[in-house]
Amino acid sequence: MNPAALPPASIVIASRESALAMWQAEHIRERLATLYPQTAIRILGMTTQGDQILDRPLAKIGGKGLFIKELEQALEEGRADIAVHSMKDVPMVLPEGFMIAAITEREDPRDAFVSGKYAGLEDLPEGAVVGTSSLRRESQLRSRFPHLKVEPLRGNVQTRLRKLDEGMYDAIILAAAGLKRLGLGERIRSLIAPSDSLPAVGQGALGIECRSDRPEFAQILSPLYHERTAQCVIAEREVSRALGGSCQVPLGAFATIEQGVLRLDAFVASPDGREMIRASEQGDPADHVEIGRRVAEMLRADGADAILERLI
Repeated sequence: MNPAALPPASIVIASRESALAMWQAEHIRERLATLYPQTAIRILGMTTQGDQILDRPLAKIGGKGLFIKELEQALEEGRADIAVHSMKDVPMVLPEGFMIAAITEREDPRDAFVSGKYAGLEDLPEGAVVGTSSLRRESQLRSRFPHLKVEPLRGNVQTRLRKLDEGMYDAIILAAAGLKRLGLGERIRSLIAPSDSLPAVGQGALGIECRSDRPEFAQILSPLYHERTAQCVIAEREVSRALGGSCQVPLGAFATIEQGVLRLDAFVASPDGREMIRASEQGDPADHVEIGRRVAEMLRADGADAILERLI
């Protein structure tokens, strides 16, 4: 490590106060503590707008950026040095003055089916109520299972599980990564293949944000950087960025690297799932940004813009 980038005497990590966010921050704290045992590392827990407004869908209140605005303010004011995010919550364009210094190795990126009564989506009867917080999941559910009733579901993981257990829903769809990280993997009745429910951009990956005028943190965090995950997530984010993706857009993008080849699949859909445009591309992982751009262009060529314009 460059002497100029020696770890500081202390590092403050900004995090949302939900159980999952705090697990993620603690996970990064432990990894940094192992790397830099002489550094005092603490977590600054914060409540964000996204955590406070629970009675409306995210798409209606400004999107997932509401989960990180206060954390960025803490970075800007110097109250924290870094912030830990789920990459699927990070807007495609960061505010000026901020950067993602590291993307860590991905946990299971798939969606999970959770139910006390049924083993999988195929077992749900007509009219069964499925809860999800995501337009991406909703559009794919409505496309594959038009006989189901899809209802909004907000709150942290434990709140969503409680609502299911209280009988408000017959099943709910959550990210497998969050359940596994919280030690709740036994609640998963089945994992949904990406071919049936394409994951969200960045799902399962953590990103560590800092101010762009503090590049020393890129070196401090470099042992946590996972190149294959970063290449996949950046390719996915390029699709969403090129299409203006947000919570208001039913869009999924998911990349994998196998045998030295990066494959990227993506879709754009109408919220009711009646229109769905898909595209895929593959190539050298080093060309991940260009692969993301090509997939976005393919979606546009097949009519994605018409769908997106109706959602604005």
